[in-house]
Amino acid sequence: MAIYNAKIIRYMPSVTVSDKNRTTFSLPPLKSYVRNLQSFSTRTLFSPIMKLCFLSASSSRSIVLFSVSVLLIFSSSSTDAVVRLPENITIPAVLVFGDSIVDQGNNNGITATFAKSNFPPYGKDFMGGIPTGRFCNGKTPPDLLAEELGIKELVPAYLDPNLQAADLLTGVSFASGGAGFDPQTAQTAVCFSLDDQLKMFREYIGKIKGIVGEDRANFVLTNSLFFVVAGSDDLINTYFGPGITKLQYDINSYTDFMVQLACDFVKEVYALGAKRIAFLSTPPIGCLPSQRTLAGGATRVCAEKYNQAATLFNTKIKAALSALRDGLNDAQVRIVYIDIYNPLYALIQNHENYGFSIADKGCCGSGKIEVTILCNKLTRICSDDSMYLFWDSFHPTEKAYRVIVNMILQKCGMGFCTLTECNIL
Repeated sequence: MAIYNAKIIRYMPSVTVSDKNRTTFSLPPLKSYVRNLQSFSTRTLFSPIMKLCFLSASSSRSIVLFSVSVLLIFSSSSTDAVVRLPENITIPAVLVFGDSIVDQGNNNGITATFAKSNFPPYGKDFMGGIPTGRFCNGKTPPDLLAEELGIKELVPAYLDPNLQAADLLTGVSFASGGAGFDPQTAQTAVCFSLDDQLKMFREYIGKIKGIVGEDRANFVLTNSLFFVVAGSDDLINTYFGPGITKLQYDINSYTDFMVQLACDFVKEVYALGAKRIAFLSTPPIGCLPSQRTLAGGATRVCAEKYNQAATLFNTKIKAALSALRDGLNDAQVRIVYIDIYNPLYALIQNHENYGFSIADKGCCGSGKIEVTILCNKLTRICSDDSMYLFWDSFHPTEKAYRVIVNMILQKCGMGFCTLTECNIL
């Protein structure tokens, strides 16, 4: 796995620091920060910095960490928060695991996979019209959640070659298009499995400890929001796909298998320091344009068998996560199931109420089957993607994602206050 250097370029370097993970920083003298800080009087800016300084001010390393912390705070971009959190609640970062819904470009470097989108027309409405590897015309759920929480405007892929130190401390996505809880799902898609994503996360932990020290790194892990988004590809590609899985399992036993793997994954993330874990349900996969085409008959109705499978898994995983949370006996842990199925299903069935004209096909190509490499620069696209709920035959448009994220935030009490009604904070 590649190791990327974080380059801080805002100031003339005079001190160079390298950690054991080969992350390199060039810093000006500490006294220059002191002069710059004299012009700031906001106590909230000083508080986390001074706490870090007082924790280990006697060591030379603490001075370096102090310098790094100040630099990252003033060099990282932020956005105005829409969600208002209580004064005693801090969310330093958003960290994401899962599949193509939350893959921000990690698959870009995998030459053998078809599960990538770092080419036009993907990214058509993204900043500068750049295809970044997001499976969308614009922003995706990690970006929108981080934006709503006031953390930053974009959540980058962990394997983004332009990743900087400030990005690590405010959140990244480890997700990979095509991944699922079943290891066979990622093998078929030739992408990063959830085990691979855990390896990235372990590497990430080492990097942030090298940047800000163990105490601050543990603070980031304890207070960040972790999102797990997977399961659709297990059902669509592995169970209902052309393989032999249906010969080995019926749908009841296969969803049991998925639930066990999903719980094992959540336990691994928790063991590595996560305390606030949001598990997003499987959506109504039978209503995706591609699945209407493949399994919805001549009239392309929602494939009910697929939706029933998603509902079965969701019912089981919701109960299993509740039992898992209770069994950990940790007052700090918040493991929360977030229902995506019903909000998206309601949006599809009542799409006109939300400003969409078309919900049974995507904007790209015919909209009935095109996704990933079938949606390319030679493929015609619709004239107005704001009228479409889906961008391609599998993934929603940015506009649809915004509606769905807003539904989630309102349901969880996040619209104008906090996440506490979903017991995430």
